[in-house]
Amino acid sequence: MTLTYVQQIQEAAAYIRSRLGALEPAIGLVLGSGLGDLAEQVEAPVGIDYSDVPYFPVSTVEGHAGRFVVGQLEGKTVIVMQGRFHYYEGYAMKKVVFPVYVMKALGVHTVVMTNAAGGMNRAFQPGDLMLIRDHLNLTGDNPLIGPNDDELGVRFPDMSEAYSRTYRELAHRLAAEIPGEGGAPLRLQEGVYAGITGPTYMTPSELTMLARLGGDAVGMSTVGEVIAARHAGLAVLGISCITDMAIGEELEPLTHEQVVAVANRTKPRFIALVKAFVREADV
Repeated sequence: MTLTYVQQIQEAAAYIRSRLGALEPAIGLVLGSGLGDLAEQVEAPVGIDYSDVPYFPVSTVEGHAGRFVVGQLEGKTVIVMQGRFHYYEGYAMKKVVFPVYVMKALGVHTVVMTNAAGGMNRAFQPGDLMLIRDHLNLTGDNPLIGPNDDELGVRFPDMSEAYSRTYRELAHRLAAEIPGEGGAPLRLQEGVYAGITGPTYMTPSELTMLARLGGDAVGMSTVGEVIAARHAGLAVLGISCITDMAIGEELEPLTHEQVVAVANRTKPRFIALVKAFVREADV
């Protein structure tokens, strides 16, 4: 018998719960390319490979370890996705966002979505962190297309504040206490994330178009997961690591290795900000 989407979510959550004992995660962290080392700072961790979880896809991208890490971070129980799934890997959008609903079923009510992104705003520079204020869904798809199951969320979710304003304000306050490069305060930008399918990087003309549409950064993830998170009633903080400048008129060749290298360089500041948020957030 083929299980429904909701039944698959429930089975996946039941398996993870069976591995956690008394742990009840309240915050979910989704770690993007090159940012997975934060999971190594979780105390008393329980690691669960995605390949062991029923109905889970497998992460195939370099820089994505492909496992959950559950434990204590800054005094709170978190579930960390050390790697995510992407539409460009060939997964249906509903499969890409499947872990979001599983985290909700485990009791998570706040999720931090992170990614590596190209900066289209000329005020940005590689190594900046950008709080996501809003997004442009340019994937041509939506994980909620098809019949709606009221167990997951309402048919027409409101997206007027997809990324929590309260959480962004908290992150800005916390960033003022975190040193950036050269001892100056952390450069914490804020802007609109343009979500595309990938896996190709954008052409100069495409980047010029996205900037004119209002995008400040561009990447190949996050928007579907945030739509699912809001559908499920989760509060979202979004953080992009600006790994390169993606300005159409000045575009230079780019490789995934370069993206990961800049993300690695930025990791200490990224980790400091996320840990401070987990510590101070009222969840």
